[in-house]
Amino acid sequence: MEKIMFIETGMGIDVHGQDITKAAVRAVQNAIHFNSMPGLRSVLPGNSLDNMKVNVKLAVPCDKEKLDSEVVKEALPYGQVTIEVMDGGMMTTSGVVIEEKGDKNDLMYIVVASVEVGY
Repeated sequence: MEKIMFIETGMGIDVHGQDITKAAVRAVQNAIHFNSMPGLRSVLPGNSLDNMKVNVKLAVPCDKEKLDSEVVKEALPYGQVTIEVMDGGMMTTSGVVIEEKGDKNDLMYIVVASVEVGY
């Protein structure tokens, strides 16, 4: 990325089911949910959202090999998206196991996201 215009951060949790992809998608959605960048198109090369680059950094506590990057990319409406996964986040108890919700144990997965937007 030549120029970073915005960095948005968020957190996502899968309370039941221990699904690292679900927590990551929620982290990305949390990062971008309350943002509007109406002037961004005017500074992008060619004034096109197709030229926007989005780099997503995900701090995950476990199951990196189970993270579906393509599903995470679908959470972003525009741009050329790249995903970078690193150690971080948190696992902590939810206090209960609910088998009907897919729980294998009482852990909830917490993922932290940084979404860099630029060109």
